[in-house]
Amino acid sequence: MSLFEVEGWAVPTSIAVQNKKKGKKHDEAKKAEQDSAAANNNKGLGKKGKKVKSTEIQDLFEQHIEGKVKPAPVEPVKPAPAPAAAPAAAAAPAPAAAETAEPKKAKKNNKNKKRKHDDQDDKNASASATTDKKPSKQAKTADTFATVGISTKTKLTPLQQKMMEKLAGSRFRWINEQLYTTTSEEAMRIMKAQPEMFDEYHQGFRSQVQSWPQNPVDTFAEQIKERLQKPIGAPGGMPGDKDGRIVVADMGCGEANLALQIKAIEKKVTLPKKGKAARFFKKPKFEVHSFDLKKANERITVADIKNVPLPDESAHVVVFCLALMGTNFLDFVREGLRILKPNGEIWIAEIKSRFVDNDTVDFVKVLKSLGLFHKNTDDSNKMFIRMEFFKPNKEYIENRDEKQRNRKRFIEEPEELPKILLKPCIYKRR
Repeated sequence: MSLFEVEGWAVPTSIAVQNKKKGKKHDEAKKAEQDSAAANNNKGLGKKGKKVKSTEIQDLFEQHIEGKVKPAPVEPVKPAPAPAAAPAAAAAPAPAAAETAEPKKAKKNNKNKKRKHDDQDDKNASASATTDKKPSKQAKTADTFATVGISTKTKLTPLQQKMMEKLAGSRFRWINEQLYTTTSEEAMRIMKAQPEMFDEYHQGFRSQVQSWPQNPVDTFAEQIKERLQKPIGAPGGMPGDKDGRIVVADMGCGEANLALQIKAIEKKVTLPKKGKAARFFKKPKFEVHSFDLKKANERITVADIKNVPLPDESAHVVVFCLALMGTNFLDFVREGLRILKPNGEIWIAEIKSRFVDNDTVDFVKVLKSLGLFHKNTDDSNKMFIRMEFFKPNKEYIENRDEKQRNRKRFIEEPEELPKILLKPCIYKRR
């Protein structure tokens, strides 16, 4: 007992002990409440944030992405639920947890076996459909090559594109040189062995034409258009039959562009309806035969132009547009003379640099000795020379042959004529 008592300060001993017991009970109740809240949170996480297994990911992918119908699961017989564990059960020792994991593992294995069995059934059921939809290996390979070719072409840098153009140009020059320095038989053999060379050559040829001031093919087309202003068969007009039929043989045609232009001209021809000469005009009916070493399109007939599949005296016009390339080019001219009708014409266009000193006199003399008459030569273009010859009738040729039998030949070694008359196109080595 204290020496003195103050009201409100002194607390009886019984009350202090009672308050201490109440505080302890309060702490225990608060701790139990926190443990219960933690257990509830863990249960919530088990529903929303549980770990997803790899097999479940596969099922979700097949169901939502591939559109497979998930088979109805067979519900296993669930054991009776165990009584709710007390908060202290959460802190159970590790051995108890290990014992519980074994039945779960066995259950998981059974579930995986069942899923594999279902997947195997699905694969067997859809085997035929998959086979029909699956593309062949060859088609896949072709698509791959096509894609690679396109991507390689589009991914080239400007420097790489420039280098590719240089390589293509050098390839064109090499092929061009081979054609000028071999016979037509050898050129035919090369093109059959390597057909891609023809495409490479004409690809390079197209790029070369772009730098030319004028294309001889276009010049010949314009000449046909002008000469159709006069009646067919008349002086200054196109050679042809009385009914308007005109047969053109394009020797060494390339891609047969002349045939295309002639067909376009034929469609646009308009005949005069008035005047004295109107009754002499006939609607032209062109028949174009295009010959070359490879069939680049349906307009072309594959042939060595020293031996083309046309009968004698069947063509009104024979065209050699940059086509006297082989070392045996005089054989080409003789073949043109064979298929040419009397009063028919041979048109030749060649590069100026092929003639010695740009002089065509010797060339013209040799062609005249073969039985042709020289009409005119046009050398106004800075790159090309155009010449026209015509075939006289048989009586005139027979009389002229008798006069020339006792004359000396143009040269003692006729096999050297091609080398003397026309030089091959040999490019500078770089």
